[in-house]
Amino acid sequence: MDGRGFTAGLKAGTSIAIGYFPIALTFGLLAKTTGLSIVEATAMSIFVFAGAAQYISLSLIAAGVAPAVIVLNTFIVNIRHFLMTAALNEKMQPDARWKKALYAFGITDESFSVLATQKGGRLRTTFAAGVILVSYGSWVAFTAVGHLIGANLPQFLQASMSIALYAMFVGLLVPSMRGNRKVVSLALIAALTNSLFYFTGWLSTGWAIMVSTLVSAILIELISPKEVKS
Repeated sequence: MDGRGFTAGLKAGTSIAIGYFPIALTFGLLAKTTGLSIVEATAMSIFVFAGAAQYISLSLIAAGVAPAVIVLNTFIVNIRHFLMTAALNEKMQPDARWKKALYAFGITDESFSVLATQKGGRLRTTFAAGVILVSYGSWVAFTAVGHLIGANLPQFLQASMSIALYAMFVGLLVPSMRGNRKVVSLALIAALTNSLFYFTGWLSTGWAIMVSTLVSAILIELISPKEVKS
C-alpha cells in the first residue's frame, strides 16, 4: 500500500488548484453576468463541482431552460464519471462506502489524472482526500472571487462578457480538433443536429443540446469501428 497521506495529497493537488484559478475565476465572472447572485454561483460550485457542466448550465439558464432539463444535461455531460470512479476504485485501498462516496464526489478529470497516474501500490483514502480538498476548495473559492470581480466591472463590460462563454467553448474545442477526425466529426454532427432543432423549432434549447449530444456520440461510436476495419 502506498505510504503517502493527507499532506502529500495536498501537495499533489496544488497543480490542480493553480490550473483551476483562471477557469473558476471566469466561471464566477460569467455567472455574475448571467444574473446569478454570489450565493447562487458559489452554491453551484459547492454542490455540482463540474466545470464543463457548470459552464453549459450558465448558457441554459440564460436561455430560460427548465431546471429538469439542465439537470439531465448535466447528467449526460458527467456520465463519464461512472467510468472514472470505477477505474479509480481498483487503485484505492479498501475502505468504508461512505468514504468512497465522499471522494467519488470530488473526482474531476484533473483529480482523476493525478490519482490514476500515481506510482506504487494502492493509494490511501487520506491521499485522495488531500488532492480533492485542495482542488475542490480552490474551485469554490475562485468562483466567489470571480463573481466579486464581475460585480465591480462597468455595466457595458458585464454585458459583453456573455460572448466570452461562447469564445471559451470555441477555444476548448479547436485545439482538440487538430489532427483528430473523430473530434471534428463529433463536433460537426452535434452542430448540424442542434441547428436542425434550432431552425425548425422541434425542440427547445435544453432538449436540443441534450439530444444533439447523444445523437453525435452514438453515431460516432457506430461509425468509428467501420473506419478502423477499412
